[in-house]
Order: sequence, then structure tokens, then C-alpha cells
Amino acid sequence: MLDITLNSVKQNAGAFKNAQITLPQFDIDAVRKETFAAPVWAHIGPGNLFRAFHAVLQQTLIEKGLSGKGIIAIAPVNYAEAKTLYQKSDNLFVVVVMKADGSLEKKVIGSVTEMLAADTADSVCWARLKTVFANPSLQMVTLAITEKGYDFKTMDGAVRPEIVEELDKGPEGAEHIMLKLCALLFERYKAGGAPLALVSTDNFSHNGDKLKAAMLTVAGEWLRRGSVEQPFLDYIGNKKKVSFPLSMIDKITPLPSERVSKALSEAGIAGMELVKTSGSAVKASFVNTEESEYLVIEDDFPNGRPPLEKAGVYFTGAEIVDKVERMKVCTCLNPLHTALAIFGCLLGFTSIAEEMADPDLKALVTKIAYNEGLPVVTDPGIIKPSEFVKEVLSVRFPNPNIPDTPQRIAMDTSQKLSIRFGETIKLYMSRREPGADKLVLIPLVEAAWCRYLLGVDDNGKKFTLSSDPLLAVVQAQLNGVELGKPETAEGRLKNILSNEKIFGVDLYAAGLGKKIEGYFAELIAGNGAVRKTLRKYTA
Repeated sequence: MLDITLNSVKQNAGAFKNAQITLPQFDIDAVRKETFAAPVWAHIGPGNLFRAFHAVLQQTLIEKGLSGKGIIAIAPVNYAEAKTLYQKSDNLFVVVVMKADGSLEKKVIGSVTEMLAADTADSVCWARLKTVFANPSLQMVTLAITEKGYDFKTMDGAVRPEIVEELDKGPEGAEHIMLKLCALLFERYKAGGAPLALVSTDNFSHNGDKLKAAMLTVAGEWLRRGSVEQPFLDYIGNKKKVSFPLSMIDKITPLPSERVSKALSEAGIAGMELVKTSGSAVKASFVNTEESEYLVIEDDFPNGRPPLEKAGVYFTGAEIVDKVERMKVCTCLNPLHTALAIFGCLLGFTSIAEEMADPDLKALVTKIAYNEGLPVVTDPGIIKPSEFVKEVLSVRFPNPNIPDTPQRIAMDTSQKLSIRFGETIKLYMSRREPGADKLVLIPLVEAAWCRYLLGVDDNGKKFTLSSDPLLAVVQAQLNGVELGKPETAEGRLKNILSNEKIFGVDLYAAGLGKKIEGYFAELIAGNGAVRKTLRKYTA
């Protein structure tokens, strides 16, 4: 059997070809040299989505002769793990598209030219990052760090105490990624203030607006402490200098698959084993993903941008991006994913595709989409909601070759509910008839999340809840609630359901609080109550 490594692509091109793995069609060393000298694109959050989507987009441009530059990847946390993963394969990795017919399309990606840690304690990396951000050639910085990466406030909206301590230290004391990004932006300002686009590609409403608010908040706090001067805030606030385009991104990229690992290893590629990290995640020198992908970005780039429309990216106005984003994140995909995640964990599923073969769960997401979501969605024009959701429900979610799990989707649910369901509830609240109080299945999902917080499945067995920054807080409010004793839940949901930070609205003000309390009582009636309640309301 062959035993070739990714960092030997030049010497073993024939072996990769025999293994049906496509290699980069350009001089990798030349691209790295050009990028080092005059970077155009840096990306924060070099995880699976970045490797499966962003990096592939830029590789497409390079192979078409439309760019000679790659992407500088920046790890916001877990520096050692990220650097080890990239460095062991010389920044190369394999992207495997898992098609619905069971076939695998494999390609080595060479568009990532450096892996840097956003670590102020690493003097070499931090100095290099300052140089990158100070270079006028840099056109854009993209982010894929999940919703929680933007949040540095408590549930009541105050800046967290540990962040206050960081702010007191000024830009050089930054630890949270929002503070680090602002510190690097300060370096660019001091170097002459060349224009730059900061592009959030995370899945939540008005991501660019939230990123801008974070930058202005951090800079404002530093101004109050005398660490920066007003012209720096003026620089951030001037969209001709610093822009924060809205975006909508969509590509299901689950954790690395054992099946793919085995297929690559059997093809003779070394180093394709799965590696467990310090947390619960699994990493690999490959990423597996689906065929479908969408990226829509507000075309607001004051220093220019790569011609990514030639690789399939939609560039349009802010209003259209907002409509597309609301269509996907608030209606046609993300809320359906969250519904499957919550109920999947409670019912013992470990595969999204298997859930879609369950009649009750399929009915749940189908009716949420068509009966409660689509009636309040505005057609963005460039992508039709009805066609998009049909693809999600008939092709994407049921794809048995995508090893996605409800446990992965259930991570950080407290950070997602306000966007994935709260925006739709607000739209119903603004209507005379039907109003939010007429919703049936969206409140059922929110009740199921409260049931999920008990950490006991529908058979009465304990299970491990997915990580969530608010888990301890919300679980504490359910202390004493027992499965099989609905009376123990009396009055216990009030503080949770009225929390606008979690749900986007006060669910009692929306006319849904009492309904959700009733659902919750049904869901904890005893073993089998989750299935019974789900079937009752989806029939």
C-alpha cells in the first residue's frame, strides 16, 4: 500500500492522481510568496467551514488565473491545536464532497498560505499579524467563529468582568477575539488607516452590524480609558475606510467522518486519522462536506476585493442580503436544523439523515417550514425560498452520506434561538391575524429545548448535553423539575421564557409563554412523553 503525505504532493503527484484526488493547479510556493509580501485576504476561524468553502473559493480563483494570492488563516483560540493541524500537512488539506449517490469527490486545497495564532503571548505570530493588518494591500478579513465569538456581555447586557479587566489593559492586553481584532484594526489605523472590509460569515441575522457594534464598543471603552483617541473611532465609523458587509453563508460541514478517513487511508494517504482535541471536537487533515453551497455578501469593499463572483458568490445590496439571510437563518434551514437537533437528542438519534426518515420528525420540520415559516418570508429574488427549502428537506438533510449529528447542531443553542425562531415570532407579533399566539410548532421546539436541559432522554436515561455558554445558568433554573412529575415545573420556566437575550422576545409578551409551559408539562409527563407529544402536534 502507498503511504504518501500531503506535504509530498510535488513528489507524488501521480500517486494522488491514481487515488482520484485532484491537486492544486498552480505553483503553491509562488502563491505563498506573493501572499506573504502583499496579502489581500485574512480569515479568522480556520475550522471546517472555512476549509470546505472559503479556501475552496479562493483556490478556484487562483486556478482560473483570476488571483495570484491565497488566504492567511488566523486561529482565534486553541492555538496549538490549530497550528499543529495545519503545520503537519504544510497548510494543505483534503476537501471531500460527499454526494447523495454515495460517491466522494476529493481535492487537495493549497490556497491557505499561513496559519497564525491570534495569541498576544506568541510574539512572533502577533508581530506577523500586526504586519499583515498594517499592509495597505489587505482588502478583507472574513470571520467564521460562531455566534458566541462575538459575545462579551452578560445576560443583562453588561460587559463581563473578565472583559473589563482586558479593556483596562488597552489593545496590548487583548484576549477575547473581538478585542484582538480591534487591536489589529488599531495597528492598521496607526499605519496610515488604509481601507478594509471586515466580513462576518457567521450564521446569524445582521452579522456585519453586530461585528461593527462590537468594534465600536471595544474602541469606545478604550477611548474612555485613554488607550486610543477619537480619530480611531472615526476611522471605524467611516464606511469609506472600514466596512462591515452583511453576509449569508450556507454549507453543511459536519465533523470529519470515519468513513472518509478510512477511504483516504485505504487510498494510501497518510495522516488522515481522526484526532480528538482537548474539547469534544474531532479534527483531521481533511474536511467532508455537502455539494450545495450559498454565499451572498453585501458588495461594500472600500479597498477592493477578490472577484469571488467568478467562483459562485452572490454580491448584492444590503437589503437583498438581509432578505436572503432571513430566509435561510430564520426560516428555511437553521431553525429546522435546531428543531431536529433538540428532538434528535431527546429521542436518541445520532444522525440528521436518520431523523429525516422518521415520519414524526420529518412532519415537524416540514410543517415548521411550510406552515409557520414561509408565510412570513419575503422572496429575496435571487434565491426562491420555496425552492431552497425543498432542496433542504428533500436533498440536503436526508443525504445519508453527510455524517451530521443532532449533537453537533445542538451546540450553543441558547445563542441561536433568538435568531432562528425569535425573528419569525416578531413578524407574527407585528401581524393582526394570525398572531404569534397561533403558532404551534415553533413554541413546541422551544418547550422541547427546556425539556432537553434536563439532560434525560425520552427513555429516562441521562445523556451528555452539547456545550453551551449558558448551560449552567438555565439548568440551574430548572433544579427540582422531575421527569414524571409535571407539577414540579409549576412556575419554573418564567425566568427562562421571558429572557429576550435567549429567545429574541419575551415569550409571555408574545402570547406564547403559557402555551410553552403547557407543552413542557406534556413533555415531562413520563417516559415516552416526548414522542407522544411530538406525534400529537404534528399529526
